[in-house]
Amino acid sequence: MTDRPDILVLNGPNLNMLGVREPTIYGHLTLADIEEMCMERGEALNLAIDFRQSNFEGELVSIIQKARDDHDGIVINAGAYTHTSVAIHDSLALTDLPVIELHLSNVFKRESFRHHSYISDVAVGSICGFGAKGYALALEAMADLVTDA
Repeated sequence: MTDRPDILVLNGPNLNMLGVREPTIYGHLTLADIEEMCMERGEALNLAIDFRQSNFEGELVSIIQKARDDHDGIVINAGAYTHTSVAIHDSLALTDLPVIELHLSNVFKRESFRHHSYISDVAVGSICGFGAKGYALALEAMADLVTDA
């Protein structure tokens, strides 16, 4: 265990396909590129980063439940599960950790079904529309939430 705040950066379905999937919407960076960026930004902010991705709702729920004991905050890009998963909502609520909701695209400029989020009401805040830079913004905000600055 580290003496630095430990932040879970959790990514949902299809984010493993970044760089290939609709680059005009999601950009050309891969999830590995974003992970590297998060590790560097975390180091600069004195945060330990646990970066994960799963395409499976139940696995995401299990990771979130375990975060309650192992992490100090959660940054989550739940992908499509943002708009469908009460289970992810409930697991985030039970952690009692600060949560930041993240989206690469501006979901409010897209299909109407993407305008509803099951995560927003358990999140401290939401970041959308800034592409991969949103991860750095989320980590900066999380650093403010979990440190005694």
